[in-house]
Amino acid sequence: MKGDLTVSVESWPIAGGFTISRGTKTEATVVVAEIRTGAHLGRGECLPYARYGETVEGIRDEIAGLAHTVAHGLSREELAEILPAGAARNALDCALWDLEAKEKGKSVRELAGLTEPKPLVTAYTLSLGTPDSMREAARKAAHRELLKVKLGGDGDAERIAAVREGAPDSRLIVDANEGWSPADIESLLAACADARVELVEQPLPADADEVLADIDRPITVCADESIHDRASLTGLSTRYDAINIKLDKTGGLTEALALSNAARQAGMKVMVGCMLATSLAMAPAMLVAQGAEWVDLDGPLLLARDRQPGLRYEDSLVFPPEPGLWG
Repeated sequence: MKGDLTVSVESWPIAGGFTISRGTKTEATVVVAEIRTGAHLGRGECLPYARYGETVEGIRDEIAGLAHTVAHGLSREELAEILPAGAARNALDCALWDLEAKEKGKSVRELAGLTEPKPLVTAYTLSLGTPDSMREAARKAAHRELLKVKLGGDGDAERIAAVREGAPDSRLIVDANEGWSPADIESLLAACADARVELVEQPLPADADEVLADIDRPITVCADESIHDRASLTGLSTRYDAINIKLDKTGGLTEALALSNAARQAGMKVMVGCMLATSLAMAPAMLVAQGAEWVDLDGPLLLARDRQPGLRYEDSLVFPPEPGLWG
């Protein structure tokens, strides 16, 4: 598709800060790609992630460097040949989907041949803290159906027990963000099972997760940093039971849909997650999340404010995007 490409960097304050095993953030800095042709504007948002060697400036420049190509016509298939899976491709891929939908007067759902999207239960994330602070955070969020608990190593057994005390009736999933070691993996999985946790994301570093193939897994273990696109799916089912699909990892909606199908064919369950970003980044993921066993699209809920119009959240439900936002 042909159009005029612009790229911008935006900072969105986080409500109260957000802590995982790698540190604390106070704002989400996103990169937005916009492609305009006549009266139509397509948008896509990404969040560069240092864990994957990405910087805000580098992703901004990578996108801006394709302005000439976009002006002369760029398809999503061509984009996948030009850029690797990652944040830059995500923003452009989603912008191209959005633009095509607006030009053709159809929804992205229709263009992709998908069923009508429905509201979904999304997880609400509790950031890493002391057992006492996490118990209190869980108590305040105990009305939510599904809580996602950030863990990070020493003291995690006490943390997850405290969260369960604070939210006795909520469903729980856990994200260790590569913070556990092979020596403690079995005891921590057992502690999670005792707390009725349904799933643990990426307990071990992506380059040191081989032990997962050799131990009993009493609960679902989900790959996050170990999975990006279909190329990284090969052989993963011996170590993991599920994968977490994030558009910033796959390089956009196009590859995310293909990865979801490939994971199903490999007998794996699917979680659809997000980086800490606005509703513009969540909107395309809502299409991938239809039918997923777990959905974690709470990014906007963790911000001090969201873009308008944004996604509609009611209690534990997130609703499909309106055309004014995306798609």
